[in-house]
Amino acid sequence: MAGRQQELPGLHGAVLHQPGGGQPDVLHRHRRRHKPLRQRRYCFSEGFYAIANAEYYGVTGDKACLERARAAYDLIWNLNQGLVADPTGMGPKTIPETRSGRALANPMIYLNITSVLRRVDPEQDALYSERAAQCVDEIFRYHYKPELGCTLESVGPNGEFRGDVTEGRVVNPGHDIECSWFLMEDANRKGDKKQHEVAVKIFDQAIEAGWDYEYGGLLYFIDCLGRPPEAYEHDMKLWWPHDEILIASLMIYRDTGDEKYLTWFERTLDYCKEHFSDPEYGDWYGYLRRDGKPTRPACKGSTFKGPFHLPRMLVMCDQMLGQLLAGQ
Repeated sequence: MAGRQQELPGLHGAVLHQPGGGQPDVLHRHRRRHKPLRQRRYCFSEGFYAIANAEYYGVTGDKACLERARAAYDLIWNLNQGLVADPTGMGPKTIPETRSGRALANPMIYLNITSVLRRVDPEQDALYSERAAQCVDEIFRYHYKPELGCTLESVGPNGEFRGDVTEGRVVNPGHDIECSWFLMEDANRKGDKKQHEVAVKIFDQAIEAGWDYEYGGLLYFIDCLGRPPEAYEHDMKLWWPHDEILIASLMIYRDTGDEKYLTWFERTLDYCKEHFSDPEYGDWYGYLRRDGKPTRPACKGSTFKGPFHLPRMLVMCDQMLGQLLAGQ
C-alpha cells in the first residue's frame, strides 16, 4: 500500500522505517556489511600512575609505591606489545580485522615513563635501557618520516604511510615536540649525539609546520599533505603543546647554545603570558580559539586538562634555567 512503512532492524536494536515498504537503502546495507575500525582505549592514566608512584618513592623511599610503579610499568609494556590479555576485557584499540597499525603515543610516552623509573630505580637499569632502546627504535623506524618532513601519529604495522585516510596523514605538532625532548633526554643519558640531532630535527619540523604565524600559538592538528584535517578542533590552541615547546626549546638551547631556540622559548612564553595565563585568578586556560581568545565558557580544568603538563613545565624550565645560569 502506498505510504505504508516497512519496519527494519537498525543499529543497537532500533527500528528503521523504510518508506513505501521497499528494500533497505544502500546506507543500511553498508552498515550491516561493515565492522568498526576502533574503540577508544588508552593506557595513559596507568602511565601517569606509574610516574606518580615512582616520583613519590624517589622522595619518600616508600617501597610499596615503587612496587606499584613497577607493576603498572610492566602492565603497559605487556599490553602495548600484545604479551598479555587485556584485564578489562575490552580488547585492542584497533580491530585487527579492519584496521591495524601503530600509534606514536605508545613508544613516546613509554620512553618518558622509563626515564622517570630509571632515575629512582637504578636497580633495574638494564631493563629500562633495553625498553628505552626499543621505544627509540620504534619512533625512528616507523613514525619519523624525513621524506614527508614530519613525524606521523598513526602508521601501518610496518610504518606504512596511509595517505588514503585522514587518520594516516595526521600530525600533532605538540606531540612531536614533546617526543623530541623525550628523545633528547634519552640521548643525553647515553651520550648519543646522532639521536639528539634527529630529535632536534623533529622539533624543527613540528614547530615550523604547526606554528600559526598569523595569530600566534601552535595549531593542534595539521595534515601532512596540506589537506583539511578531520578533527574540527584542529586550529584551536591548547595549553599543553605550548608547555612542551617551552621545555623542548629551552632544552635544545641549553644543549647546543643555538640562539634560535632561545627565541622560540621567548616567543612561546610571550604568547602563553598573553593568552593562556590568567593574571587575576591564576592557572592557565586550557582551550583557546585560533585567534587566541578562550572558549566560552572558559575552561581551566576538565576531563583532559589536569595538573600535569603545566607544573611539569614550570619545574623543568626552572631547573634548566638554573643550569644555564650556573654555567654562565
